[in-house]
Amino acid sequence: MEHYVRGRDGGYYIAGTRIALDSIVLAFKDGESPETILQSFPMAGPLICVYRDSIYLENRAKVEAY
Repeated sequence: MEHYVRGRDGGYYIAGTRIALDSIVLAFKDGESPETILQSFPMAGPLICVYRDSIYLENRAKVEAY
């Protein structure tokens, strides 16, 4: 998870961006496709990083606790 997500200022962000992990997770939970999420957050690309919603799926307890 640390490779794609960084903790900063009490929050979690997509590494190298100002995109909050919350934004990606909420879009994922709302049923948005990875392509749509990428259109909304182009700096979250490449698409494989968006598919790394497995970041969420593989670390659900940590993300939900946050």
